[in-house]
Amino acid sequence: MKKKSSIVFILNPHSGTQSKMQLPALIDSTLNKEKFCHKVLFTEYPGHAADIAKQCVDANTDIVVAVGGDGTINEVARSIVHTQTALGIIPCGSGNGLARHLCIPLDPRKAIDIINNCKIEALDYGVINNLPFFCTCGMGFDAFISLKFAEAGKRGPITYIENVLREGLKYKPETYEVEDETGTKKYKAYLIACANASQYGNNAYIAPKATMTDGLMDVIVMEPFTAFDAPQISIDLMNRTLDMNSKIKTFRAKSIHIHRSKPGAIHFDGDPIMTGSDIDVHIEAQGIRIITNPDETEDPRQPNQMLNAFSIFFNNINNVREDIEKQGRRIQAINKALLRKLTGN
Repeated sequence: MKKKSSIVFILNPHSGTQSKMQLPALIDSTLNKEKFCHKVLFTEYPGHAADIAKQCVDANTDIVVAVGGDGTINEVARSIVHTQTALGIIPCGSGNGLARHLCIPLDPRKAIDIINNCKIEALDYGVINNLPFFCTCGMGFDAFISLKFAEAGKRGPITYIENVLREGLKYKPETYEVEDETGTKKYKAYLIACANASQYGNNAYIAPKATMTDGLMDVIVMEPFTAFDAPQISIDLMNRTLDMNSKIKTFRAKSIHIHRSKPGAIHFDGDPIMTGSDIDVHIEAQGIRIITNPDETEDPRQPNQMLNAFSIFFNNINNVREDIEKQGRRIQAINKALLRKLTGN
């Protein structure tokens, strides 16, 4: 008789916006008992998921399932990297960025079905200043908003949007020196994000073409923009077209070093922390084993037609505005030339 795989579900009762008290019964009724022997454990304090996962590794547990959001997944995953213990995911957070990238269903019953299938892949993860991340990390505006989000006291996309709208236009861009394998470049940027996966969560695609199987991270530099540019950037973020925006610079790298003028916040999978002026980010190729969806190799979500229409509209307005600005500069130059001739200067 084939030995059953051991599996531990680590459930964070505080992640996301909905109660999870019904999940142990759902797990018990849906999990394939012929393949798995399981237990469900609840976290009791911040960092507890990481402690439980480490104990599972020490006990040679085959699979540890994070039941929660990206923060819970990060805690569990960072304790099992470079081990034979695999990560499973039942997404119950407010953003669920990693689960969405991996096409793990948000319906818990369907997510358990993915676990029953048990297709395990070795995937990449990232490290920023010795802190593992599995979806995205960054500095600048997104780290600033992560701080505001953490201070808000409530979860969900509405809170995130409120913070972005309230704080966005007051935020001042910073100057960054970014060094990779090709050399050093200086950017004045609103934010710099490093993406192992494609999105922040809630289908906000910061790196539409990112993959967890290439041993590289997508580096996104968002240059300064005006209130007039903001709607187009927001549309592109949700429409998987951000990499086509003129305010966005992207490149891929295995590792980068970033220097900024002063200490400040960074985030790793949405969790903010204050750090110094120098930041190192790199990718650990195939460093974690994860249960993935065998029926999906790419997010099936297509660009939204309504968003496309708005995108075209705002791009046309931007083109007109740029033409007006160019004409204005040309007229100013002609006026200055005429003034010099008239005054003899």
